[in-house]
Amino acid sequence: MPLRLDSPLAVAVGDGNAKALQKAFGMSTVWDLLSHYPRRYANRGELTPILDLPKGETVTIVAEVMSVTVRDMKNRRGAMMTVDIGDGVGRMVLTFFAKYRGQLEWREKELRIGRRGVFTGKVGDYRGVTQFAHPQYEMFDDELRARTQADVLVTTPLPIYPATAALTTWQIEKMVGTVLDDLGLVPEPIPDEVRREEGLLDARVALERIHRPSNKDEIAPAIRTLRMHEALTLQSALMQQRYLVRMLDATARPAKPGGLLERFDAALPFELTPDQETVGETIAADLIGGAPMNRLVQGEVGSGKTLVALRAMLQVAESGGQAALIAPTEVLAGQHLRSITKMLGPKLAPLVMPTLLTGQMSAPERRKAALRVAAGQALIVVGTHALLGEKTTFADLGLVVVDEQHRFGVEQREALRAKGTSPHALVLTATPIPRTVAMTVFGDLDTSVIRTMPRGRAGIETFVAPLSDHPGWFARVWERAAEEIEKGRQVFAVCAAIDTDDGAEEADQEHFADEEEESRGPRWGVVQLLAALSTHPKLSAVRIAGLHGRMGADEKDAIMQSFARGEIDLLVATTVIEVGVDVPNASTMIVLEADRFGVSQLHQLRGRIGRGGVPGLCLLVTEAEQGTPARDRVDAVAATLDGFVLAEVDLDLRGEGDVLGARQSGAKSSLKLLRVIKDSDLIAQARAIAEEIIEADPALQQHEGLREAMAQRLSIDDRAALAKN
Repeated sequence: MPLRLDSPLAVAVGDGNAKALQKAFGMSTVWDLLSHYPRRYANRGELTPILDLPKGETVTIVAEVMSVTVRDMKNRRGAMMTVDIGDGVGRMVLTFFAKYRGQLEWREKELRIGRRGVFTGKVGDYRGVTQFAHPQYEMFDDELRARTQADVLVTTPLPIYPATAALTTWQIEKMVGTVLDDLGLVPEPIPDEVRREEGLLDARVALERIHRPSNKDEIAPAIRTLRMHEALTLQSALMQQRYLVRMLDATARPAKPGGLLERFDAALPFELTPDQETVGETIAADLIGGAPMNRLVQGEVGSGKTLVALRAMLQVAESGGQAALIAPTEVLAGQHLRSITKMLGPKLAPLVMPTLLTGQMSAPERRKAALRVAAGQALIVVGTHALLGEKTTFADLGLVVVDEQHRFGVEQREALRAKGTSPHALVLTATPIPRTVAMTVFGDLDTSVIRTMPRGRAGIETFVAPLSDHPGWFARVWERAAEEIEKGRQVFAVCAAIDTDDGAEEADQEHFADEEEESRGPRWGVVQLLAALSTHPKLSAVRIAGLHGRMGADEKDAIMQSFARGEIDLLVATTVIEVGVDVPNASTMIVLEADRFGVSQLHQLRGRIGRGGVPGLCLLVTEAEQGTPARDRVDAVAATLDGFVLAEVDLDLRGEGDVLGARQSGAKSSLKLLRVIKDSDLIAQARAIAEEIIEADPALQQHEGLREAMAQRLSIDDRAALAKN
């Protein structure tokens, strides 16, 4: 019986091989194996350069046996075999050890002078000679094939697969070949007319040619076809999910003449920015539609996303509906509540009763808040994960606002939405998302962007303090901090750790340190910097405090409020202050070991200053050398204040694997060949095709091949994840 793409691997390659593939790569089906594509191709007639092999890395090369020596070892019992291999330019040595010479005889027969083979091993160095110790290898049958298929042998590419020490590339190649030989019909995800117009291959042909190309010219068309498969299946899943959400019934939440929203707008002491007006109008229209709003709002740090969200909350509140805003930290939730209450003012706040609900509140406070929410008195509720608890119920949850969505898993967001009946959803992020990532990862959401900034911002200047070039600048950094404080301004200093003595790093910190940096750990923690600054001659009279994730919620909140009131001059903190903290008098942000943070994280930290009429100064302190990836990240942030430009830089520097991995959905796992950076046009094309298909055939009854491909490429968990967004 022919194999199907969903056939178990045990049926296809045997129990032993199936277990090995499961352990090494998490594979369970034929499709899992066939979508494990070669990472490159070697040409059996062109030997791989040996001179450029990176020391310490496991690599696969093609080479020719030059000489073989077997001898007894001098200083201990046993025998050693050394094999010289070369590529016509460089040479290296293979070494094999055995208890006695007889155990090496079979290797002597295999590794004869003049034979070529593929060798995999960890590149080592012994007395200046490059070597593999006990490498895995497979020899080409040169003697036989050179006589019968000489021309074919030279031109046929050799696929090199991602492999492990237990599963070599040629073992994977053999299993792939076995599966392809026994494979039956392959579903066609792409409609016939599209395939013909774009000159794409049949699905079965594409799989054959990517795994068993006859010549190098067959590889690119196969990759192009399979990339379109990936793009179309993912975009179709996203479009299908968007269609299903739009089919749900939602309660319309219109604004009323003279109502809460109109009164709020009339009391604003400033004008909305053009983008705030545009996005606000779009959201207002969404809220009176028959289907639930499902909108992502991207906005620069300080662009006024909270104001836009509050206007949406007030529109929902006019019909007695409740809005719940979930924030990632206690500090940010408290900040949001104070900000919302202040913006509402003494006349409107009592009408909607903004209420805070967090896990670290005292039991009596939490019960009181929960009762207010359950009774429907609190029309605006701000909280952390406590909002997700079973004991938290809403009278009429009409709007869910998720702040800094990348901090939450899919299940957490869904748990909150499940507390209402098809509530509207508004997702906010101050981390700008490149267009192609938005299409790939948030394709089921409608997207709005706030670029214009409120008037009156004094701007921010950013400078790198490269201690590797100018060690003396470290002292100057703190002199600048003292100068700012003398002017009556306040300063943030951010560390990558809480306490370097015990190695405890802030949980939310992104890890970007190079291998050497990672091994030594951060130099500065909050504890160490507080101790150092307490003895600094120019800062001895300065009011300094620390803030980090180990503190209790009340303590963190008290410190942030004290800083906001101007009672603290210099706040030494971890990234707990990364988002949402709003202190207009804070003029300076100092980030120590800035190379340990990601581009978007540095941009977020910088956004904590320059929020009022006080000019902002951001100093990125680093020991990273010029030209290293770590230094490139820091220099990129210093070069521009445009978060959307930095988002593209971040994607380019980190690769989409990390970016896509930030969302718990099928996006990352389903992308094998597709690259959101270079395949943006293909993704846009696939999105347009998917939109047209789903609009006409939402259940894909007329597109069986696409339906089957989606089932194979996106697991039940993946689809469930998409459905929860």
